[in-house]
Amino acid sequence: MSLRLLIVPDKFKGTLTAAQAAASIAAGWRQSRPSDSLELLPMNDGGDGFGAITAELLQAEEREAITVDAAHRPCRARWWFQPKTHVAIIEAAQVNGLAQLPKGEFHPFDLDTFGLGEVLGAATRAGASECLVGIGGSATNDAGFGLARSLGWRFLDARGKSIDSWTNLTSLRELIAPTPTSARWTGAIRVAVDVENPLLGPQGCTRIYGPQKGLRAEDYPAAEAALERLAEVVAQRHDRRPPVHALPGSGAAGGLGFGWVAFADATLVPGFELFAKLAGLREAIERADVVVTAEGRIDASSMMGKGVGGVLRLCQALGKPCLGLAGHRDGSLAAGVDGFRKIAALTDDCEPAIAQAEAAPRLQKLAVAIARMKDWMPSQ
Repeated sequence: MSLRLLIVPDKFKGTLTAAQAAASIAAGWRQSRPSDSLELLPMNDGGDGFGAITAELLQAEEREAITVDAAHRPCRARWWFQPKTHVAIIEAAQVNGLAQLPKGEFHPFDLDTFGLGEVLGAATRAGASECLVGIGGSATNDAGFGLARSLGWRFLDARGKSIDSWTNLTSLRELIAPTPTSARWTGAIRVAVDVENPLLGPQGCTRIYGPQKGLRAEDYPAAEAALERLAEVVAQRHDRRPPVHALPGSGAAGGLGFGWVAFADATLVPGFELFAKLAGLREAIERADVVVTAEGRIDASSMMGKGVGGVLRLCQALGKPCLGLAGHRDGSLAAGVDGFRKIAALTDDCEPAIAQAEAAPRLQKLAVAIARMKDWMPSQ
C-alpha cells in the first residue's frame, strides 16, 4: 500500500538545517518505500533559519542590507521581500546572531541590537507595509536598546546626557520617542517567539539565556538592574496591562521581544503558530496518511506545543499517526505513551559525538529502518 507522507522537521541545532533534515529523512524513506508520495515541509518557529524558510513559504525575494553586527562591525545581512504583498522578512540572527561573532571574543555587555534598524530601514525603502521577524539565536541581552536607538529613540540620564550603552540604563531618567517624520518604520510588525519567558526575574532573559551568550553569575545583578530600570520607564509610557516586560516572550532573544513591542509597536506571536498558518500545516496533515517530525532533541519540553510538539498535537487532533525522529531523545519518552506512534533517535545506537558528526547519513539510515517497520502503519 502506497502512503502519502508529510515530513515536517525542525533543525538539528549545530548539525543540520530543517531543510537538510527533511532531505535526509526523505532519502532514507524512499529507499524503503519508493512508491510513497512525499511532501517536505521544513519547519521554523522563529530561530536560526526563520528567514529562508519563511521566504520560501511566501515566495519572497532575497535582499541584502549593509549594517553592523552586535559588536558594531560592518556586515552584510540577508533579508527578504515579497513585492506583491509588500511583506518583509527579517531574521535578527543575520545581524546580531551569536553565530556571527568569534566565540568568546566579545562580552554581552559590549553588544547590542543597533544593526537591526538599518535592515528595517531597507524594508521601508523597498515599500514594505508589514514585517515578519524571527529573533532567535541572538548574541545580545540589551532588551532591544540598540534597536530603539537605531529607530531614533533617545535615552537620557538625569543631566540630559545620552546613554549609549545598555549597561548604563540604571541612570535612565527620560525616554524620548522619534518624531513622526523621522520614524524609520510605520507598518505592522509580527515577531515570532519560541519561548514564553518574561523580561525580568528568575525566568527572565538574563538568568535563563544569558549563560549561553557569555554572561556569568557575577554579571547578573548589573544586567538585571539595567533592564529593570528600562522596564520601569517604558511602563510609565505604555498604558497597558500586563506591562510590556511581563508579556510572554518579552524575554526572548535577550529581551529583544520586549524591545520590538516597546519601541516598534510590534506584536509577539508564537513562532510555531505563525509557521503553521503560513505553511498551511493543518491542511497538509489532513492530506497525509502519516506524518514524520524531527528535531535535534526530543524531550519533555518538546511536548509543550512548539516545534515537534506542535506537529504532534495537530496530528492527534486530526487522528493522523505521527512518527518522531531526533538526534537525542529523553529516555522517559515512549511510543504510544507520549503520543508518537513511533519515536527513535540517532543516539539509540551510537554515541552523541558520532551522532552529531554524522547526523545526515545517520538520520537517513534511521529513516530507512523506520520506514521498513510495520507497527506504525495506519489502519486500513
